[in-house]
Amino acid sequence: MPQKLVSSQKRKLASAAVLEGAKNAPHRSYYKAMGLSDLDLTKPLVGVANTWNEATPCNVHLNLLANKASEGIAVAGGTPRQFVTIAVSDGIAMGTEGMKSSLVSREIIADSVELMIRAHQYDGFVGIAGCDKSLPGMMMAMARLNLPSAFVYGGTIMPGVVDGRNVTIQDVFEAVGAFESGRISMEDLKKVEDASCPGAGSCGGLYTANTMACMSEALGLALPGSATPPAVDGRRALAVFETGRTVLNAIMEDLKPRDILTFEAFENGICVLQAIGGSTNAIMHLIALGKESGVKLDLDDFERIRKKVPHIADLRPGGKYVMYDLDKVGGVPLIMQKLLEKKLLHDDCLTITGKTVRENVRASKFLKDQDVVRSVDSPIRPMGTDVILRGSLAPEGAVVKVAGLDIRKFKGRARVFDREELAFDAVDKKSISKGDILVIRYEGPKGGPGMREMLQVTAAIVGQGLGEKVALVTDGRFSGATRGIMVGHVSPEAMVGGPIALVQEGDDVLIDIEKQTIDLLVSEKEIAKRRAKWKAPKPNYEWGALAKYASLVGSASDGAVCSPRLSADVTGKAEIL
Repeated sequence: MPQKLVSSQKRKLASAAVLEGAKNAPHRSYYKAMGLSDLDLTKPLVGVANTWNEATPCNVHLNLLANKASEGIAVAGGTPRQFVTIAVSDGIAMGTEGMKSSLVSREIIADSVELMIRAHQYDGFVGIAGCDKSLPGMMMAMARLNLPSAFVYGGTIMPGVVDGRNVTIQDVFEAVGAFESGRISMEDLKKVEDASCPGAGSCGGLYTANTMACMSEALGLALPGSATPPAVDGRRALAVFETGRTVLNAIMEDLKPRDILTFEAFENGICVLQAIGGSTNAIMHLIALGKESGVKLDLDDFERIRKKVPHIADLRPGGKYVMYDLDKVGGVPLIMQKLLEKKLLHDDCLTITGKTVRENVRASKFLKDQDVVRSVDSPIRPMGTDVILRGSLAPEGAVVKVAGLDIRKFKGRARVFDREELAFDAVDKKSISKGDILVIRYEGPKGGPGMREMLQVTAAIVGQGLGEKVALVTDGRFSGATRGIMVGHVSPEAMVGGPIALVQEGDDVLIDIEKQTIDLLVSEKEIAKRRAKWKAPKPNYEWGALAKYASLVGSASDGAVCSPRLSADVTGKAEIL
């Protein structure tokens, strides 16, 4: 019997509630039907939650990684129990009605993992995820359950190669715009399509999945160095195996996610986000994860930290390199080491290893001669890249990513669209001109519902050579692959009567990134007149998962989380309806 198994008996395991005593003979019988022995049932039961499916290359290999996690758990003295939850392919859903399901899936992933762990009284779990919303969804479940658990990423895809240059899915989306505008041939488009996704793994640039993988390390929920090895690299399987072993140790030490996810840990995560030029989606996901952890974050925290943290990682879409390149030079520990040198991180934060951030980074190895990650003293930009804007068009806030963006001020004419598809049609028909600001509304958390990403539109704009000649403003979201003057997460959203609902065709809009403002240049008197006439449109969905989500979801500026509906009884105590 492993030594750790002996030590685990010093305190009561959660699984004892379903496994110990005569009354639980039926429960043990079920487990024995699945091949477990009496000895197996004396060990900690450890879930292996993963998002395997055949919907996307991000997840298609996760069943194999789940097996490696199970091996690590078994070697360390536990009994693994695998189960899967859903995962939506953002890339395949992009530009369609299906994209409305993406952000909703984050909540369903968190809910379903929570229910599986609670129902079966597991003592801890490993969470494995690959595609965009599955990463924060899995981490949200960890914080919510607060059982010993660790996150591990499914890994990035390898870059494809076309004519000697690395390409990713971003290039395919942008090539569509280039083809539609006559800048490339169908043969050129086909070459990029065929080469850009060479195998299993998540989209290769610093898009949302790779950004959130970096966050898992920065927060301390994942093993150091586990975020960057590609899906097809042997080190990925080893990282998953070691994560399984680590969870057993966390069970022995009673090390829980909320011991790790302190306010200071979130500050570390935000520092890394700004330093790498990460996806704007991470802002919403970190705020949501904070809520699950009992930690209050708001947009001001992101802006406060952005102003003191330089942008040092030269990663796509705002830079030159892909995730695989970051891995080759040292991965996330290299980023953290450079930030630690300048005392920009809380070095004493606890991590899932049981060690501090400082101890983890000291034990990591880096490639010294490289240009993927700059020094803090010689950054790409002196401040971080995810800028919070406020103003008459977005009183509660909006987000723009400035990585790779040279322009800092844009004034233009509003071209107003109440659905993403209408905006894409206008771009596709080349009816968008220099100086236009596309306003896409009723695509927020409630309005869509589901707050669609709009890479199809933004990539078409860039592909047509209009990347810094027009702007886009929306209460929806953007893919991590989006680049250009693209302002998202406008709050309050149109569906609840936010100012974006009152914009009319031809209105002047001013985006000033230096001043961090976004304003509708219309008089207050005119705005009041429009507001008096405004009525909320009929919901797009009145039944089913999307309707349920729309009835519960909050503002993008507050993480777009679903909160139980509350009422107050006669004593003033809040109760769930």
